[in-house]
Amino acid sequence: MSRQDGGTPAAPEPHDGAAAAGAAPGTRRGRPRSEGVERAVFDAVVLLLGEGLPLAELSIERIARTAGVGKATIYRRWAGKEELFVDLLRSLEAPDPVLSGASVRDDLVVLLESLRERGVAKRTSGLLHNVFAQMQLYPKLWNVYHLTVIEPRRRLGLDTVRRGMERGEIRADLDVEFVNDLLTGPLLLRTVLRPGASLEPGLAERVVDTVLEGLRPRG
Repeated sequence: MSRQDGGTPAAPEPHDGAAAAGAAPGTRRGRPRSEGVERAVFDAVVLLLGEGLPLAELSIERIARTAGVGKATIYRRWAGKEELFVDLLRSLEAPDPVLSGASVRDDLVVLLESLRERGVAKRTSGLLHNVFAQMQLYPKLWNVYHLTVIEPRRRLGLDTVRRGMERGEIRADLDVEFVNDLLTGPLLLRTVLRPGASLEPGLAERVVDTVLEGLRPRG
């Protein structure tokens, strides 16, 4: 058993990710969030990562010590490191785009522009680049991020494509997933496989208009 400063016995630290076992990824637990505490914890993680500490060595105990809070304070807000890291990444990214629903073409442009901006941010932010590079080495952490961040955004795209098919703006004989891949593929290619490729303003409109030209219903 460890002791806090002053010799008072501290409660055993739960194993990372073990607290609230069985809870769905991204679920909230404990008391309502304090913005001040949350900011202090996020700042501590950013500081430690900025100093070159690998994710594998970033323990809840070290985060709490750097943030000036108790471990119990962190565990009341996050089940473990995975949930904490995903929330940190959410705070560093722009919020999910809001779609008007008035125009399928315009909604697709909004979605792809959001994807383009995230790609630019990952190129220009050393912290984001570092975290994403390390995250992919930890399947559990990457899976939580995929389920709680990437998948909801992908569903937005799929729903928009379906709406385009229902309105007769996109051929209805095509697979929805395939059409969504055609739209997002150029942005992901330039972000992931060709990191030096241009992500210039106006790219989202150009991709959407070019792809939709080939997807219009025949006749």
